[in-house]
Amino acid sequence: MFKKILLLFTILTLIGCTATKPVILTTKKAPLKSKTEVVRTVRKTNTITPNRTNSSASIPIKAESKKNDTETIVSTSKTVVTNDIVRVYISKYKEVAMGNMRNYGIPASIILAQGILESGAGRGDLAMNANNHFGIKCHVGWTGDSIKHDDDAAQECFRKYDNPSESFKDHAVFLTGRSRYAKLFGFSKGDYKAWARGLRTAGYATDPKYPDKLISYIERYNLYQYDNQVLDVNYVSNEKQLVEELTIEARNPVNTSLGSYVVQKGDTLYSLSKKFEVRIEDLKQRNNLSDNTLSIGQKLVVK
Repeated sequence: MFKKILLLFTILTLIGCTATKPVILTTKKAPLKSKTEVVRTVRKTNTITPNRTNSSASIPIKAESKKNDTETIVSTSKTVVTNDIVRVYISKYKEVAMGNMRNYGIPASIILAQGILESGAGRGDLAMNANNHFGIKCHVGWTGDSIKHDDDAAQECFRKYDNPSESFKDHAVFLTGRSRYAKLFGFSKGDYKAWARGLRTAGYATDPKYPDKLISYIERYNLYQYDNQVLDVNYVSNEKQLVEELTIEARNPVNTSLGSYVVQKGDTLYSLSKKFEVRIEDLKQRNNLSDNTLSIGQKLVVK
């Protein structure tokens, strides 16, 4: 009997051990499956993150700056010009300005600076429509042509000329013929700062910054060199300025189909008119000359 009981207990023990093994295998599989799911989740996250970073980096934010060589000249009208336009204006009228300095005693630097400022370097409304380069109003006694233009008041009367050379000449006559400008001619012809301030004091312009603007143009474009050239005082040719003028003239060539001539020693308008069979007045008009003064090396359109 005891042997039967011992055998039954042994059988039950073996059955119990066999039943626990599947439970152990299931426990091991469960953590393996869980680890695989975590790895997949991490991979998905790593794939998305770089894409988001690249998307934001593909939109650059950068401010671009452009070189600006223009300026706005405000006088009788508002005119936007470039440095080259101003230099072309100077090259075109410097001989006229030096001629007026010799004949009337007004510094060439002042004439050119006023011309730049008052006419917008030849691009202002009065310069384009009336050849008026100095903003001179009609005033009492003016019998020439005129044009209406808004300035200090609406539709004021301004002088109108047939060509710019008449405007340059009238500017000289205007300053020399009025007593209120007489004090200017007591200043040295080489003292452009005194002339600039004197014009404002005498009432040529109402803008309190008028002298500073003139002085700025004179010094920025070396206009005082033309005063020195006329006065022959320590005059040294500004080679850099000359190169700039030649470069600008090359980009803006003068119409040479009419024929040109470089003034030599001894030349006069009368001798050139005979040589090229052209009237003196035509020579003056073609070259914007306000008088009969010529300079050696000056380039003239003769035909």
